[in-house]
Amino acid sequence: MGIGDKMRGLATNVQDGVKSSTLSFMHIMLRLITGFLVGLTLALIGQELIGYGTFALIFATVVVLAVIMKLLSNWSFGQILIFDLIVVLVGMLLRMYILVAP
Repeated sequence: MGIGDKMRGLATNVQDGVKSSTLSFMHIMLRLITGFLVGLTLALIGQELIGYGTFALIFATVVVLAVIMKLLSNWSFGQILIFDLIVVLVGMLLRMYILVAP
């Protein structure tokens, strides 16, 4: 085993490590964005219904964010994107209901 084989093995290991780290980072960011948007939406709905202040808004957002992050931790990219699609469709349905309701 020469120096060329060792360098090729090192380059392959580095490439695999970067790929794994990038996928892990993207998975965390996708979960974080999903959780933040769902948390902010639910917190704003709660603020309008109950009328709590800014601190409670931030607290509700962080709590829902943490729950969503934990819930989606074992899900794949496809499953999270399907979850996002369902959440958006439910949001559009609620918006339509609000606009049509007398």
